[in-house]
Amino acid sequence: MAKICAITGKRPTKGRIIHRKGIAKKSGGIGTHITAITPRTFRPNLQRIRVKLPNGGTKRMLVSVKALKAGLVQKA
Repeated sequence: MAKICAITGKRPTKGRIIHRKGIAKKSGGIGTHITAITPRTFRPNLQRIRVKLPNGGTKRMLVSVKALKAGLVQKA
């Protein structure tokens, strides 16, 4: 199952971890330098919950916590 919110469409996005080493010039060092760049993914905070549908039924779906807090769905 794909990690995509059924309501908002949030999905994992790609990013990087940037490792810096050294002491800042302002603190008396020679400045910080980038030593490594590692790829990573930012995953949405999804919960598998039972949702009340408009026709009166219920369905289990992946919903982001942001959608739950905003009141976009009704928990069953």
